[in-house]
Amino acid sequence: MMSLRRSARGAALLVCVGLLASIHATAAFAHTGEFAKFNYCPSTNTEVKKCLYSVVEGGEFVLGSKKVPIVNPVTLQGGYGKVNPETLISKFYEATNGVTLSKTPEPVPGGLLGIVPPEKSPWIVKQLSKFFFENGLTGVNSTLELALPASEITISERAQLFQEGTALRLPVKVHLENPFLGSTCYVGSSTSPIWLNLTTGTTAPPSPNQPITGAVGTGSLLEGETILKYTGIKLVDNAWSAPTASGCGGILSFLVNPIINSMIGLPSASGHNTAIQNVTLYSSPTKTVNAH
Repeated sequence: MMSLRRSARGAALLVCVGLLASIHATAAFAHTGEFAKFNYCPSTNTEVKKCLYSVVEGGEFVLGSKKVPIVNPVTLQGGYGKVNPETLISKFYEATNGVTLSKTPEPVPGGLLGIVPPEKSPWIVKQLSKFFFENGLTGVNSTLELALPASEITISERAQLFQEGTALRLPVKVHLENPFLGSTCYVGSSTSPIWLNLTTGTTAPPSPNQPITGAVGTGSLLEGETILKYTGIKLVDNAWSAPTASGCGGILSFLVNPIINSMIGLPSASGHNTAIQNVTLYSSPTKTVNAH
């Protein structure tokens, strides 16, 4: 009996110690001020050299015949390692809360039926169109999600600054959400991801797309020159391809998938798709972040 009591006390003590350690660990990452943006940066990983927090605040995603404006901010966060001297790129490390790329729904103009009034239509016509074709039943949200682990993301500071090559490479899939489509309707997957090779430079897409040019943005320093902030970054890519949709309509996917593919124009070859992201970016060395 005495032995059982001692074991119980020991177990309770271990639980208390574990809880205290957990509280301490949580507090250690509760950064203050502008550094709070890096709360989920894996800054204690010795391979991570810089923390990154970026927000896509605008732009558009054109998939086949569908154009979706980015109206809700999308966040990319985590950390990246030292520069590979041969490739001049850095490996990316996922956010500690598991949300490296936020799953932010963007409303698809025209909803499920794809009915969009002409651009010069009166305001009331546009509002009525949204009411009838973008409501809870007919409205469709498009969400860009990571298709592969965050370790497959690569980043290049040099490419961003000098407008040469890929600044950010993302493996993604597009989640189409609507009551009729179900919860498993995707364009792209872990076995067939959409690869975005985003650049601040000028693209060289096949026709019919034409070259478009991004922007480096304007840099400034925050928190005693310890955080680098870039505003006005424009990342572009219009040379990517997209596979067919899958999982749309649940058990009726064999009927619904072809309809969605026909409506969007999938598969969509390189030269028929576009990604434009207007970004504000924050970065700071992990040593500096850990000190705050």
